[in-house]
Amino acid sequence: MTQQGNHQQDDKRQDSRQQGDAQRDGNGLPVRALGRQGLAVGAVGLGTMGMTMAYGTGDEAGSIATVRRAYELGVTLFDTAELYGLGTGSNEQLLGRAVRDIRSEVVIATKFGFDMDAPQNAEGYALNSRPEHIRKVTENSLRHLGTDYIDVLYQHRVDPDVPIEDVAGTIGELIAEGKVRYLGLSEAGPDVLRRAHAVHPVSVLQTEYSVFERAVEADVLPVVRELGIGFVPYSPLGRGFLTGAVKPAAEYPADDMRSWDDRWQPGNYERNLTAVRELTALAAGKGISVTQLALAWLLAQGDDIVPIPGTRSPRRLAENVAAADVALSAQDLARVQEILPEGAAGSRYPEAIMPTW
Repeated sequence: MTQQGNHQQDDKRQDSRQQGDAQRDGNGLPVRALGRQGLAVGAVGLGTMGMTMAYGTGDEAGSIATVRRAYELGVTLFDTAELYGLGTGSNEQLLGRAVRDIRSEVVIATKFGFDMDAPQNAEGYALNSRPEHIRKVTENSLRHLGTDYIDVLYQHRVDPDVPIEDVAGTIGELIAEGKVRYLGLSEAGPDVLRRAHAVHPVSVLQTEYSVFERAVEADVLPVVRELGIGFVPYSPLGRGFLTGAVKPAAEYPADDMRSWDDRWQPGNYERNLTAVRELTALAAGKGISVTQLALAWLLAQGDDIVPIPGTRSPRRLAENVAAADVALSAQDLARVQEILPEGAAGSRYPEAIMPTW
């Protein structure tokens, strides 16, 4: 294709993305494009990790009801993973049951990348992205979800022992076979993104991003935009800190990750709580919740961004979805930056499991 042809094609893609963001699905949620391969979803998705792990014990019936309510409100992107069932498939099974009769109307994203059969060490589960393991996990996920295709298949974490070219090539084969529709990566840096994208187009990158966590802004987001990759922020509400319903680490049970999360520890907790109170005051002045302010801030960072806040509460869910209709002014965005110029106090993960780019 000529250089002029490339520019014309890019212009058409940009026009398509702008039109997609302006569209709304039948339930009123704006639709956004993720990548240039045709994936389009509601502007706010739903993360399901907390329904089976990390945030205490969940209620299956209540979780399924939350997924169904999300769909009623216009959510079409639902995020799960092999890891979220700790190798049992429970999280994928829950989601599969919840969307069984609306499967063709939703986008299911799941992830591989850990060796759930190996014993855990200080760093958690060992990584495993060997091609044969990818295929094994994909078949398990298809069975657990009760579907014959996965919309987005993510590599959950980059495996330093397996070339990313092999990973992208294997998922490309699964796409050709009709078992997967789009390639996604999670917590991948610029070099890995470029190398994977050269083998097979990457549609989505999923990485932590919020007013609390801003590391992707310097080097990752520019490459995502250059390559035309959609961005899905996980933990967009700071693992619940940005809901305002928080308490010190010592008051959470041992099976809740906030009991050891650095941002909840003494010193960091108080600093972060002060910031959230200032954000809450800003939100109150606009007649919205601090949760809606945090999600609206993310949505304002680009029309290629679709956050996936997790919740087991239909009430919280409705509040999150309503953030798609919140418009923030330049003054609002400047005030958020003033309150949290570099994000939250404390590390997002312990050093032993911190993703590296």
